[in-house]
Amino acid sequence: MGYYSQLEKRTYMNIYKQIEAEIQAASHIVITAHKSADGDSIGASLGLLHFIEKLGKKAVICHPDKAPEFLYWLDTSAILLMDENPEEVTTQMKKADVIFCLDYNATNRVGPEMQVLLEEATAKKIMMDHHLNPEDFPTLTVSETTASSTSQLIVELIEQSGHLDLLDEKIGTPLYLGILTDTGSFRFSSVQPRTHEILAKILASGVQHHVIHEKLSDNNTETRLRLQGYAMSEKLEILHDYNVAIISLSKEELAKYQYKKGDTDNLANLILSIKGMKAAIVFTERDGIMKISFRSKGAETPVNVLAKEHFNGGGHANASGGMSDLTVTETLEKLKALIPKYF
Repeated sequence: MGYYSQLEKRTYMNIYKQIEAEIQAASHIVITAHKSADGDSIGASLGLLHFIEKLGKKAVICHPDKAPEFLYWLDTSAILLMDENPEEVTTQMKKADVIFCLDYNATNRVGPEMQVLLEEATAKKIMMDHHLNPEDFPTLTVSETTASSTSQLIVELIEQSGHLDLLDEKIGTPLYLGILTDTGSFRFSSVQPRTHEILAKILASGVQHHVIHEKLSDNNTETRLRLQGYAMSEKLEILHDYNVAIISLSKEELAKYQYKKGDTDNLANLILSIKGMKAAIVFTERDGIMKISFRSKGAETPVNVLAKEHFNGGGHANASGGMSDLTVTETLEKLKALIPKYF
């Protein structure tokens, strides 16, 4: 199994069979994922949905909000959105007897509106996630922090429950997408031998990996490229003493370049491509708050502690998120004051 010890292998093989049993026994299954959807949360949700359907059962996906535009090539028509159709999502959550909690480990990660529904739901809750420090709210938990992605765990569910024969292109395409995006195209340290074993199984099912790469990489808009160019040329601040760089973008700057969700997602990786750079911080002013993305390289430069201790966030050691209710200038000053303490 790669990243599991022998004891963990037995434990997770057993829990995957338990999860399959819950699927088979359920009459109304809801699949949820975190707010501000990404490739892994979308991929895991759609992959699990199609697997459940292959088992002869029905399920519905309920997400807090819409996926970013660069994922629109996927068929997301099965996803109900809380911010667009709250009454239907409320009905589905109340009817559910099983709720999957994918790619998040705390109830507040689904946003305040869905958090209430999740916490009040009488359904059995099944968490499948790879983030640190999971809360103890689910009925069943698969929390594997060394897995590359939640999408990888969905493949584990398919295989360890004895249904690898059901894995096909429809199931595998979103799961490949989830692994691809959450590993930075297989460059992050979370990629292990088991990750590639799973990728081989996905490819063997008929998934056209080159098509997925093309759809992700070759879909830039003019405004997105102009925004990224402006951010790198005009807003990049490098603290050379610490090999850390920051980009801050106000709501006015985002509006000037007709910002759409996902347009700034690659900025942190662009910063980290600078020779010698150890960490990148990008924050944008949206919905009245500063949304912050922390990225870093290597075990010696974790960013999740900084995100957790000062910006109401957290995540992986080298990839975390947070937020600030200060102004753009105040948030920038706060970050600059903290960097010497953490780097």
